[in-house]
Amino acid sequence: MKQTSIKNILYWVSTILVCAMFLYSAQMYFFNTAMIEGYFKSLNYPTYIVIPLAIIKVLGVVMILWRKSAWLTEWAYAGFFFDVILATVAHYDAGHGLFGMSFYTIFIVLVSYFLGKDVRQKNKLIV
Repeated sequence: MKQTSIKNILYWVSTILVCAMFLYSAQMYFFNTAMIEGYFKSLNYPTYIVIPLAIIKVLGVVMILWRKSAWLTEWAYAGFFFDVILATVAHYDAGHGLFGMSFYTIFIVLVSYFLGKDVRQKNKLIV
């Protein structure tokens, strides 16, 4: 198997994981809003950002999978990165520990981002 196909497979696996995690998170925000608002209150975040954050997460997933605009894809990854960093810090400050799902998602986002840049660059050279 070629190295590029292994990178392609790793890119798509990590990207699908990132998208699944953020879509799961967004659906929780939409359908269990009261529960999520309770979590936000316990983490000292304002509750009025729950629904806008869910909408932004869905739009970020669309941008990452669409991959037509490099600029929007970069912003989607930046938003996801900062979301998981802030979530990790908030959970740690709340006493939930450092090594939760948000901590591990940081690495999956980074793998997807950097392999995606490599895969997109290789595709540009071929085309």
